[in-house]
Amino acid sequence: MPRSLIPALMILALALCSGTASAFKPALLYDQVGKSDRSFNEAAFRGAERFKKESGLSYQEFTPTNESQYAQAMQRFAARGYDPIIVVGFSYASVLEQIAPRFPDTRFVIVDMAVDQPNVQSVVFREHEGSFLVGMIAAMKTKTGKIGFVGGMDIPLIRKFALGYKEGAQYVNKDIRIFENMTGNTPAAWGDPIKAGELARSQFDRGADVIYQAAGSSGLGVLQAAADLHRFSIGTDANQNYMHPGSVLTSMVKRVDLAVFEALRDAGNGTWKPGTRLLGLAEGGVDYSLDQYNESLITPEMRARVDRAKADIIAGRIKVTNYFEIMDQ
Repeated sequence: MPRSLIPALMILALALCSGTASAFKPALLYDQVGKSDRSFNEAAFRGAERFKKESGLSYQEFTPTNESQYAQAMQRFAARGYDPIIVVGFSYASVLEQIAPRFPDTRFVIVDMAVDQPNVQSVVFREHEGSFLVGMIAAMKTKTGKIGFVGGMDIPLIRKFALGYKEGAQYVNKDIRIFENMTGNTPAAWGDPIKAGELARSQFDRGADVIYQAAGSSGLGVLQAAADLHRFSIGTDANQNYMHPGSVLTSMVKRVDLAVFEALRDAGNGTWKPGTRLLGLAEGGVDYSLDQYNESLITPEMRARVDRAKADIIAGRIKVTNYFEIMDQ
């Protein structure tokens, strides 16, 4: 029997034995930017597609056009028997707090925020650990001693990226200068590549030669600005190295695809559990990307130093500050 058929047959057999083959109706709800953002939502889509390919089981998907549709969509899918329901992004958190208790037999998964309900699995990432690594790479690559950060919506989650990046850069060079801007204070900040590009150009004008973006689809404007000016950018969430080969220095990959795939797989085979799943370097949930598009940009010496730091973070020898923890102090 081909190995590729084994996961599908296992899921199907378990579903048939439990009498739930027809009841397994997964749904994936993106945030307003949708699955074509080439970043966070697209990664979720890829995870669902991987599950579909390996299991032979399909899923339903939905992209809201405004925040008022979050609750409507979630309630509609739950009422129609969809299970599990995976929602992508922190924006769903407050709605899920209200909807989950109304449908106690429905399994919900939220990616990027923690919701404490008995039928909810929350998947959160140690973005600060991956950001530390790309901060090191930026500090080793810069020739001006100045680097930048452009975030999307100004929220604690994005401050978490920024702080990890800063600590990684300062681990290499304590005197490095770091410029920091956010695209906005509303959800529209995730979908404004023009403004993000303008912020990046301003940082480049001030001497930065590497900019890390954590801005959803707005970040595409940062990548474009860097390519236009022959500078370096750092992608985020998905591996964005391919977008501008020779200009995208690396990407801080956040394995949203893995989170979605494993949630669907576990729900299908009966091993799904509620509670919080934390994905960091040790779990393969975050990392820096190295492939044919950027391997010429990162020297063996740079890679060796970053990989040592990665091992030290996993072992606890390097402590990267989690912005959420200092908020609580």
